[in-house]
Amino acid sequence: MSKIRQTVPHPRASWIDPVSREILPFQPLMQKMAQKSIVMLGETHDVAEIHRWQLHVAMSLYTLRPHMMMAFEMFPRRIQPVLDEWVDGLLDTETFIRQSEWYDVWGFPAEIYLPLFHFCRQQKIRMIAANCYRGLVTRVGKEGWDAVPESERDGLTPSAPPTDAYRTYLSGYRKPGTPSPEGDRFIRAQQTWDRAFACNMAYALDSMGADEPMPLIIGIIGRGHLEYGHGTPYQLADLGITDTAVLLTSDRDEWQEWHPNPTGRIADAVFRIDIPEPRAERVARPKNQGSERKST
Repeated sequence: MSKIRQTVPHPRASWIDPVSREILPFQPLMQKMAQKSIVMLGETHDVAEIHRWQLHVAMSLYTLRPHMMMAFEMFPRRIQPVLDEWVDGLLDTETFIRQSEWYDVWGFPAEIYLPLFHFCRQQKIRMIAANCYRGLVTRVGKEGWDAVPESERDGLTPSAPPTDAYRTYLSGYRKPGTPSPEGDRFIRAQQTWDRAFACNMAYALDSMGADEPMPLIIGIIGRGHLEYGHGTPYQLADLGITDTAVLLTSDRDEWQEWHPNPTGRIADAVFRIDIPEPRAERVARPKNQGSERKST
């Protein structure tokens, strides 16, 4: 049963607890987030204002816990060597964008993400390629996980089964009247992305040596993979990583949360951003090149 609560004011530049609907002081919130293993900053991919917010949060957390990594949905695992070279200062910006296959894989204007990438480079923060290759998502969606040979799974483990609440949530992304088989394909595909982000962040934590301090990982991920504890947080929990948090944004003057599950929490906290500029348009891919379509 859904639940709609009365609205409360949500002033610009403030954080709100989406359940208690109380305004949260900034510094204690950041201090709390800095103690987590993974903090995921949900985005709407084409909204530049959200990427500015992601940078501000990342910088704030860096001052509290500089041993940090940042994981990006935008890059499939095969691009990891390019990210390493970028952070090491071996590539200029134009070469980095070209070698990362940015406009083939992602397609949104690079300039709305570049401040995040330059922040990682300037502070020598390791960038993690958190995605899988697009063909895996397509194949799992159509044929199921078991149809994919282990050698072609891009290092991923099987997704934890979707909950009924997640199925209900994802139904909001599909057209009304979508046949059940198509809906199941969509869920399998979405869960492949969810699991990819979870696995690759978990691998980054596992790669630390016994004598090394554990880093804080910041995940730059579409909010559809994060809301209400579904998606990637759910898959991280299946991998044994529960010390995580999700932060989101809102551009509305009032806060009113709709609960697909009355006990659900959309995020740990929500920030009121400025009214966004017009959404960025995706750049057309060169013809005759494979598609690596984005997720939600």
